[in-house]
Amino acid sequence: MQARIKNPALSLSGVQEALTKLAASVGGAGIPQTTHYLMHLRASQINGCSVCVDMHAKALRKAGESEERVFAVAAWRETPYFSDAERAALALTEALTRIADRPEPVPDEIWDAAAEHFDETQLGALVLDIATINLWNRLNVATRQVVGEQSW
Repeated sequence: MQARIKNPALSLSGVQEALTKLAASVGGAGIPQTTHYLMHLRASQINGCSVCVDMHAKALRKAGESEERVFAVAAWRETPYFSDAERAALALTEALTRIADRPEPVPDEIWDAAAEHFDETQLGALVLDIATINLWNRLNVATRQVVGEQSW
């Protein structure tokens, strides 16, 4: 396996710094870090981004998450391992990652479930976080980044 080009977020001036600042802002909204990692892993699984699947599974394990929770992210609806808030965040992640898969990309049912657990600032942070992981996924997939060869 060989990358087509270096990830543009790492090679274009200021891009990585901007995305790092965005992640820090999103991270300051009071949502547990593990919820962010679960969302990142799920979006990355959907998008087929091997770099991000590897990175976020490892981040979850480093944060102390059990193997059962990490392995079950792809089947989160069918397992007892996730809280209602995490389920709401994962459902929102799937909806925003698969916006072309249904007539109403983010149905009220999904939004309302997330709003039961997160305030307006946190909902904004979730949307920004999901958009950001999808950006990273698309950059890595388009340029065929290889697991273990990143310098971030």
